Amino acid sequence: MAKRDYYEVLGVEKSADQEAIKKAYRKLAVKYHPDRNPGDKEAEEKFKEATEAYEILSDEEKRPIYDQYGFAGLEGMGGGAGAGGAQYSHAFHDFSDLFGGAGGGFSDIFDSIFGGGFGGGGARSSRRSGPAAGSSLRYDLHIQFKDAVYGTSADIHFKHNEACSACKGTGGAAGSSKKTCPTCNGMGQVRQGNGFFSIQQTCPTCRGKGVTIDKPCPNCRGTGIEEKNKMMSLKIPAGTDNGRRIVIPGQGDAGENGGPAGDLVVVVHVDSHPLFERDGQDLYCAVPISMSQATLGCDITINSLDGKKVTIKIPSGTSNGKLLRIKGEGVPMGTGGRKGDLYVKLMVQIPQHLSGKQKDLLQEFMKLENPSTNPDLMPLSKLES
Repeated sequence: MAKRDYYEVLGVEKSADQEAIKKAYRKLAVKYHPDRNPGDKEAEEKFKEATEAYEILSDEEKRPIYDQYGFAGLEGMGGGAGAGGAQYSHAFHDFSDLFGGAGGGFSDIFDSIFGGGFGGGGARSSRRSGPAAGSSLRYDLHIQFKDAVYGTSADIHFKHNEACSACKGTGGAAGSSKKTCPTCNGMGQVRQGNGFFSIQQTCPTCRGKGVTIDKPCPNCRGTGIEEKNKMMSLKIPAGTDNGRRIVIPGQGDAGENGGPAGDLVVVVHVDSHPLFERDGQDLYCAVPISMSQATLGCDITINSLDGKKVTIKIPSGTSNGKLLRIKGEGVPMGTGGRKGDLYVKLMVQIPQHLSGKQKDLLQEFMKLENPSTNPDLMPLSKLES
């Protein structure tokens, strides 16, 4: 495959100064570093490509040669085309400056960016083996439309990790003792070489704790935690909307080494209703009325969402699609007792099948009405109003 222009690789102009080149490379190095993309060959190749480009463009001797002669001018200089993978071994001579003066070499620099996992000193490892908060859990709860509007309670069943009931979270059986892990020498992490990378990972023997137990707890196999089923009753407040998150502190997975438990996050999903829709604190529904009811006006009675009978006065001359507001029959607003409104859309029904008498009466009405057979056009806005 043909090599790409180094300026194109870093996404900078040929006139870019050293600071711009460093900034562009830093962004690509963080994005494509193999520890961020384990097993991703494409990311690894892009990381190498960016490293090679940075090595050449950051070198005061090599950059002018590349600008004038291209890849051919770099042959035999230990970098660029024909240099194989050797150029990567010294491509990080300026990494301390590149990443803002971080000390300690390649591993420490990436530790400061990613928060560990790329090598580093014992202080960083000791923090990893200290108390750590447990993971938060998600629970998806489906409730009916009416229950979301007026509130309800729901029993939820879930699994989470708790401190082992047999060893109280220590991971050791009765009479057991702890000793420094022989694999990592108490650091909680081990280094593994992978070509020119030196990657630090959690110790597989002690699982990052830095110590081993001579007699692991048989109940939890030395982990200090066990999975348990749990049921709890959850109150759903009135006015709960679709997508609301209810956080229950301390009901997630147990923490490690004495760390706090995570939270249980309940995500509420509200089922749709066949007759009612919601917009904020207001409810909407549609009611069919006859042509004569719309023309002459009348009183009708409907059922609200909570089943209460509500009487609506339809004014004479009501047009199709008119909205009537019923105050205080919408969604409750908090605990103050106030509610939104209910909007009723009136749908005038045109009869499709008429009896002979109905037709005769309508014919008489049309003669009295004397509608124009050559009406003038009118704006849609006026018609809709």
